[in-house]
Amino acid sequence: MRILKKTLKVIIKLFALIIATLYITDTDYLIKAVRTIYLRGYTTAFLDDYKRFDNATIDISQPQPWTNHKDYNTVKPTKKLEEINKQNKTIAYVIIKNDSIWFEKYYDGYDENSKSNSFSMAKSYVSAMLGKAIMEGHIKSLDQPVCDFLPAFCDGKAAQMTVGDLSSMSSGTNWDEAYYSPLSITTRAYFDDDLAKVINGLKVVNQPGQAFKYASGDTQMLAMVIEKATGKKLYDYLEESFWKPLGSENQTLWQLDSEAHDLVKAYCCIASNAKDFARLGKLYKDHGKWNGQQVLDSAFIAKSVTPRFKESPEYGYGWWLKKVGDKSFFMMRGHLGQYVIVEPEDNVIIVRLGHSKGPGDALATFTPDISTYIEEAYKMLDEN
Repeated sequence: MRILKKTLKVIIKLFALIIATLYITDTDYLIKAVRTIYLRGYTTAFLDDYKRFDNATIDISQPQPWTNHKDYNTVKPTKKLEEINKQNKTIAYVIIKNDSIWFEKYYDGYDENSKSNSFSMAKSYVSAMLGKAIMEGHIKSLDQPVCDFLPAFCDGKAAQMTVGDLSSMSSGTNWDEAYYSPLSITTRAYFDDDLAKVINGLKVVNQPGQAFKYASGDTQMLAMVIEKATGKKLYDYLEESFWKPLGSENQTLWQLDSEAHDLVKAYCCIASNAKDFARLGKLYKDHGKWNGQQVLDSAFIAKSVTPRFKESPEYGYGWWLKKVGDKSFFMMRGHLGQYVIVEPEDNVIIVRLGHSKGPGDALATFTPDISTYIEEAYKMLDEN
């Protein structure tokens, strides 16, 4: 018994020492990481982790359900599509043709109303809110300096950084996009209780506006700019600008750094469902119009789905861009394979949500699964 007590005391002291070290070294965010992710058997964020964090609620007003296409679910998924959906643990696969639900299928206990984490698809919403803030006169243009809103970025190269640089991922900051390292700034941002402090600590080390470099910190900084410019919390601005006007059917959640600091994780983490996520794709497909109303400026949308840098044709302003065969797609894209894929000429939207994107860990390029989801959707459409 005496040995057991001594062993217990040693364990308690060791545990206290570890906790103290985390606080002293300013890595105490790892406590939340262990509690919410690592102790649950995951090595990175997962689809339902939003339940473990503080969230802001985004409400609906007058839902506008999608209509079903006259050929709704008449064509079965291809064998290859079923295989990849099983391998990558898809939870939702939806094809929208001519603004009607042409095909939908859900897996793993999820249904059409189930919430799951958007991850970086949220970046497209933030970019859309930048366009809305410009449209409403809160922000002058894509060329307005970040310094006008955030004093931490008024010196040296940072003073030249614009809001457009943030939306197009060309801030020049020292952000390191590393999802699986517990000590990376990306991991810190996901678990830290004070996200503004993390972002304000970034340094602009390269000339802004010169080259694309994928960085979630750019979107988070852009969110802070939009809040400062509009005087509104970003979750409220999303609700009034897009979630309600686009007739979303389900209340959604947006993860916060903490209730105390009340800042959304703007680069990720809107918890919603496939058909509500698809609405922003439809808005961009229709040049910013919804039910005859110009919700978002068409010129801003055209710029958003055009590459800013010739050397990086895969990205515009908040949207990914990809050619498959003779077709050109723009898309929302998130960690683990969350996609809203739009082909405006064909009036087709493909939504895929799931637990994995399969082989590859691409950030600035595309993993093979994307082409498969597109190609198999078109094979199904051609059968009709």
